Parts: sequence; C-alpha cells; structure tokens
Amino acid sequence: MSAVLGGKHVLALIALPDATLDALRRDYTLHYHPDGWSETLPAGVDPVNVRAVVTNGSTGLSDSQMAALPALEIVSAFGAGYENVDVAAATRRGIVVTHAPGANAATVADHAIGLMLALARGYAPLTEAVRVGRWRSSRAERPTLTGARLGLVGMGRIGRLIASRAQGFDMTLGYHARRPHVDAPGRYYANLIELAAASDFLVIACNGGAATRHLVSSEVLKALGPNGFVVNVARGSVLDTQALIDALADAAIAGAGLDVIEDEPEVPRALLDHPDVLVTPHIAGRSPASLIAQRDALLASLSQHFAHALIEFAVPSA
Repeated sequence: MSAVLGGKHVLALIALPDATLDALRRDYTLHYHPDGWSETLPAGVDPVNVRAVVTNGSTGLSDSQMAALPALEIVSAFGAGYENVDVAAATRRGIVVTHAPGANAATVADHAIGLMLALARGYAPLTEAVRVGRWRSSRAERPTLTGARLGLVGMGRIGRLIASRAQGFDMTLGYHARRPHVDAPGRYYANLIELAAASDFLVIACNGGAATRHLVSSEVLKALGPNGFVVNVARGSVLDTQALIDALADAAIAGAGLDVIEDEPEVPRALLDHPDVLVTPHIAGRSPASLIAQRDALLASLSQHFAHALIEFAVPSA
C-alpha cells in the first residue's frame, strides 16, 4: 500500500538535459546521480522509496541493482537503447521497462552521413594542413559519396534513415541483419565479411549487447580494404577496438569515424593521433529536437505508469 500511496521517487543514473531535470523535479521526487551506481547505492537514496529508475542502454540496470530497490516498479531508458538493462530480471520481478525507439533516429542518421562526408573529403586533416601552411601540397583528389558503395550493419530505424539519405548521393546499398527485410532498400548480405568486401563505407547501426559484441572484427575490416572507411554510430562494443587500431596501423583500411567506442570515455591514443580517425563524444543522437522527443517519451512513460498503478490500487480487480 505504501509503495502506491507514497511519494513518487525517481532515481536518475545518467546525465540528463536541464529541461528534462526540471520536468522530473516538477512532478516527482528526483534523486539525480549522473555518474551512475557502482557498488553501493548513491548516498542519500532510501531504497524503500525508489519506484522508478531512469537510465540508458550504456548504463543499464542489473538484476542485483533491481534487488536492492524493493519498491521499484518501472525502469525507463532515456533513448532507444536498453541493452544493459536486465529485461529478463525485470520481467521476473514484475518491473516495467520502457524506452524511446525512434526518438533520436533521424539525428543519428544525419551524424553518420556527416562522418562519412568528413572522412571521405578529409575535412579534419585538410583543415590542419591549411593551418600549418600546406595549402598547395594538400590539394590531391579525395573520394566522395556520390556513386560509392554503402554497407549498413543493421537495418532498423536508423539504418533505414541512413539508407534514404545515402540514396540522395546515388550510393549503391547493401546491408547485413539477422534476416532479410522485404521492404528494405539494397541487397541483403547474410555474411558480414562479404558485405564489407562489397563496400566503400561500412556503417554500424545495429543494436549493442552480447549478441553483437565485436561483430565487426579484424576479418571484417580486412575485407573492407585499404580504401574503405568504417563508421560506428551504434555501440562501441560492436567494433573490436584493438582490431581497428591494428587495421589503421597496417593501412588495411582508409579511416574511421567513431561516435562510440569501447570503454568510453577513454579513447586509445593510437586512435586520437591518427589523421584519418574522427571521434565524437557519443553525441550522434543529441539535437534539440531529439532531446525533446526523448524527454517527452520519458515523461509519458512515467506518467502513464503511475496513473495506471493508482487506478489499479483504487479499483481492485474482482
């Protein structure tokens, strides 16, 4: 009874925009711990009161963490990813898990295209060359997107939006997924190595988690070849970081654009020092529009859940 009638305490374990924090504080008792939860519950949080947790796919929420929150009713992932939320444990405990599929998909797709253009045209190294006075010696031809071959790892919402943008460049499309999609553009490749061999740009846009860990391996990068670029806007775990470092050192691929990386925010010096590597700090999905959409989805999921919980308590089933 107390869990339903008591205060609506929300524990947020990730950094959130100010507007989202303001909205949560208006309607809930918010415990904000953007650095997450390691071994012990964050200071000042009474586990008996926490009815909702806000997290994301990277931070997640484990079975043991759920066990430490006896009043927990709902886990809301801020954004589309929820791979590190133990959904099986939540189901077993009767805890609702929500996320916001599609809320930032367009922004991620835009970012992927931007990384592809920047890598192909050499925006970063050429800007640096001009800064140090190497204008005349830096005007060699560069590849572009028009007519190039794009391989997509994943054909979900983001993959489809990247594909639609790529068609504006008359790119040849191929994709790898768990199964072919009859309505998807481009050719389906059951074998990722074959897709990489047929691509000038390999863009990773699939789900993270154990099933896709190191899916893009040294063999895949070798197949992509010395003129090929790899772009990752999915999860860092999908691309084998050491394999990428080795491929770049051996000039086995032309370059990489990374919005995510294993062990982020730590980035190996070998990647930061490479002139044909671009690294952005996991912001592919962040734009004013996408953050508003994610905020609205989060608030709606919490509001609907607590309204339903109150109705269930007020009107017991027969």
